[in-house]
Amino acid sequence: MAQELGIGLISVGWMGRLHSRAYRALPDHFPELDVSPRFVVAADPVPQAAAEAVSRLGYERSVSDYREVLADPAVDVVSICSPNFLHREMAVAAAAAGKPFWIEKPMGRYASDSRQIADAVASAGVITCVGFNYRHAPAIERMKKLVSDGRLGRITNVRGTLLADYSSNPLAPLTWRFERERAGSGVLGDLLSHGLDLAQYVVGRIASVSAMAETFITERPVPAAGVVDRSAAGSGELKRVENDDYAALLMRFENGAVGTMDSSRIMRGPRAEYALEVYGTLGSVRWDFQRLNELEVCLPDDSEAGEYGYSTVYMSPGHGEFGRFQPGGGTGMGFDDLKTIEAAQFVASVLSGTQIAPSVADGLAAAAIVEAAEKSLVDGAWHDVPPVDGPLTYAAPTPAL
Repeated sequence: MAQELGIGLISVGWMGRLHSRAYRALPDHFPELDVSPRFVVAADPVPQAAAEAVSRLGYERSVSDYREVLADPAVDVVSICSPNFLHREMAVAAAAAGKPFWIEKPMGRYASDSRQIADAVASAGVITCVGFNYRHAPAIERMKKLVSDGRLGRITNVRGTLLADYSSNPLAPLTWRFERERAGSGVLGDLLSHGLDLAQYVVGRIASVSAMAETFITERPVPAAGVVDRSAAGSGELKRVENDDYAALLMRFENGAVGTMDSSRIMRGPRAEYALEVYGTLGSVRWDFQRLNELEVCLPDDSEAGEYGYSTVYMSPGHGEFGRFQPGGGTGMGFDDLKTIEAAQFVASVLSGTQIAPSVADGLAAAAIVEAAEKSLVDGAWHDVPPVDGPLTYAAPTPAL
């Protein structure tokens, strides 16, 4: 009989619903885990959201205070899907309660938040997972293997872009995401943290950075009463945007490679152009999330004479976890599937007592790069990124589940 796994959810928004779907999909896609998710309790201070946790997501009960989730003995694991400014408090409390937790990124508003979370986890010895979902794409796993197997030769340079348009409308309301106190940095911590984790996951540790950033839409209308949707129209009053719309980094890797990475939340044209390119002395690979199931590969040693260039490789069984979701290449996986892989790594980590999923140490590693970049924004200089202690998973191959 499958082992029952009690699920506790904190915050019933889009990401909370996605975590719930991911847990529910585990018996189908990862049957060897032999778990039966039990949706015990969900917490949300918004009454409608709390009610939907029961009526829509299937939780046995809902509460307004997240502490009740952590105190419930039937809860084996916790998902923290709240806004950024609540992450530190909730994660530290979860660690103190001895609850393994899956938390979305950025893990903290600042590196100081992330360090407190990592310290609490180290003291409590709990298993964790941070929502670096893009590293679970089969194309990224294939890219990592090509790099680690030496197929690209010595890695010379890396390019990353995380370009989105979700805040391109200047009339969209000034939600908490634009406030320094509640969100921390803008795209530097929100989007670039994904790219930084990907770069370290595939290539290795980023050792130093130099940065620039800009806020192009400097004022936004205050939200109408009760509005939390960032695409909704705001009221007439304007308020200053406190963090960055655009950020760019120059990077030096510990292994000698160099790189660039930039990100925007107000770009017109790209919708979710989250891309990583890795170049080496023997070849290169390129991936864009908007073409999730494709990998561009240039390996001259495999090319016929006169046909030098990129080949598009469609993901298929044998690439990462693709075979768990689709039977053949050309049939695509989706974003939700990446979160299901993440849920499986989290649960496998909890069951085995070994950190397999992206850890809070990985979250702190990304935050430390953002912190160094913010120092560079002040003085224009290069800043070293301090190494992070803890169970870093970006440096090791992902074990098969």
